[in-house]
Amino acid sequence: MSAFQGGAVTYRNERETSVMKTRLLLAVTAMAFATCAMASSPTTLQIQRGGTTVPTTTGLGGAPLTSMELDPAMTSGDADSGDGNDLGPPPVVNRSISHGHAGSNSMGNGKRAKSSPELLGGFDGLNFHDQRFANGGNQFSVEPPDQGLCSGNGFVMESVNDVLAIYDSAGNKLAGPIDLNSFYGYPAAINRSTGADGPELTDPSCYYDAGTQRWFQVVLTLDRVGTTSFLAGTNHLDIAVSQTSNPTGAWNIYRLPVQNNGTQGTPNHGCAGGYCLGDYPHIGADANAIFLTTNEFSVFGGGFYGAQIYAISKQALASGATANVVEFNGGDPSIPAPAFTVIPAISSGGQFAGGHGGTEFLLSSDAVFYDSGTSNTVWLWSVSNTQAIDTMPGALALNVQPLTVQQYAVPSSLAHQKPGNTPLRDCFATPACAAILGDPSIVYPAPRDLAVNDSRMEQVSYANGKLWGTLDTDVLLSDGSHGSGINYFVINPNSGVIFANGTLALPDANLTYGAAAVTQSGRGVIAFTVVGPNDYPSAGYASLDAKVGAGDVHIAKAGAGPWDGFTGIPFLGGGRPRWGDYGAASADGNTIWLASEYIAQTCTLAQYMTPPFGQCGGTRGALGNWATRISTLQL
Repeated sequence: MSAFQGGAVTYRNERETSVMKTRLLLAVTAMAFATCAMASSPTTLQIQRGGTTVPTTTGLGGAPLTSMELDPAMTSGDADSGDGNDLGPPPVVNRSISHGHAGSNSMGNGKRAKSSPELLGGFDGLNFHDQRFANGGNQFSVEPPDQGLCSGNGFVMESVNDVLAIYDSAGNKLAGPIDLNSFYGYPAAINRSTGADGPELTDPSCYYDAGTQRWFQVVLTLDRVGTTSFLAGTNHLDIAVSQTSNPTGAWNIYRLPVQNNGTQGTPNHGCAGGYCLGDYPHIGADANAIFLTTNEFSVFGGGFYGAQIYAISKQALASGATANVVEFNGGDPSIPAPAFTVIPAISSGGQFAGGHGGTEFLLSSDAVFYDSGTSNTVWLWSVSNTQAIDTMPGALALNVQPLTVQQYAVPSSLAHQKPGNTPLRDCFATPACAAILGDPSIVYPAPRDLAVNDSRMEQVSYANGKLWGTLDTDVLLSDGSHGSGINYFVINPNSGVIFANGTLALPDANLTYGAAAVTQSGRGVIAFTVVGPNDYPSAGYASLDAKVGAGDVHIAKAGAGPWDGFTGIPFLGGGRPRWGDYGAASADGNTIWLASEYIAQTCTLAQYMTPPFGQCGGTRGALGNWATRISTLQL
């Protein structure tokens, strides 16, 4: 049983509110497509600029292995569980709400492309070594990375847990790796000299807004009790906004409290233990506002309390002024939808929905609320009258309606991997090496399985007057086992007409953590990880069209070896193997940039044990080997 050090046990298993939300869902699924205005009033508050920052590269260094590799408050790796596969003991912070996993009758029948003429190139982005040894090694070992990618004005910015980097359009690194604690003006994640802990930062996401020519970056920050590892309960979304169109220059910092217990201007949602948590933040925008959404759980107790939708004045943020914030509570009983992972749309090139005084569209799914793990409904949300954000913020209105789609399902199995070198696994199987890690010797199957996503909505785009979204779904593989594919949607948000809806899947491999980016003319690409018995975790993509749906599966960069990380090892990573929480893709004119998690290296146990221990020549860390691939396509 996991617990904070000397503190309260924190479990987030099946949510008490799920039954209520399921009943609400059954009551509305028969509704015809119509706008359903919410009766509840939003909460309004203001946030002020809290400081400035400049992206400054922090040197790599530090001891290869320490006695405090993992954050004690976040022993599952990243602060978010994300994955629907709770196959091991619950970690300290576990925020999956999947009731059941579904068997699918759908067979993967996609094809692998023989060539990739639209692929201009790519380069390796941030990796586990960058994360662990940034800021002189004053970082914890963290997996998975979670992708935050944005592009524009000749730059590409990548953010992961817990570092960022900035590149030019040729792939030259201009800044980075920069640990997120330093970027946001906090003490180091852990001071290796004193043992003091800084705030816990997680779940980065970013967006370049062509209209204001500003870069926006957001993370969830959990405060500590002093410099101890104990969580204080207070938490906030930290929003960084560039002062110019150049992301290598100065940025302004805003902090939006999301503990929602009646303090700091927040409403009181009555979360168990006195503090709510603004988990899994994602970013979107319309012409007038930046939108941030979270999944609200309790920090110190069980319970899911509904997704939160925050609209923030875009012009105020862009100019460094005090900004109005409007918060819609997805857990309000008047909302006839199960609000979970409500993803706001990102618009490329300043293309926004102008109707109803300015409108932002959002999408969510609901299969996780059913014991069957299946659903044929997605939910279309909208926030209208956004032009009032600066003058009458309380006049913004939230609406939601169900759409009937092809059945999708929470994936029911972990992903098998192609066998290869797994030195961390081999180290645990070798008593002398396991002793260096400070853990008991144990033999694991080779290679270990990794987790795919649950069926939550992933990245959403608004382009060419349509909404484009993706989610993971259960599929059957050719050997009769269950795997993961990607369900995609292309929707007219004004009429509810669905232009394209299908499942992209391969018969012999999993496709997971899909993220779709779309040009203004309506040319789309889905980025994802490809992994299976014949594939090391690889960076993949497929085209997405409103008429013909998804195209063949392309491999942008094949993986070099198996995933070999610490999560899924009970006495290290909470018993749950981790791969990701979300991918990312970004459109810049007719160019689309993709960020995919994959494995860029391979090494033997002998190479792993060669000093510096566990680094295999600077390609990984002792406890992990994830990497990212940034690819560029011309459409």
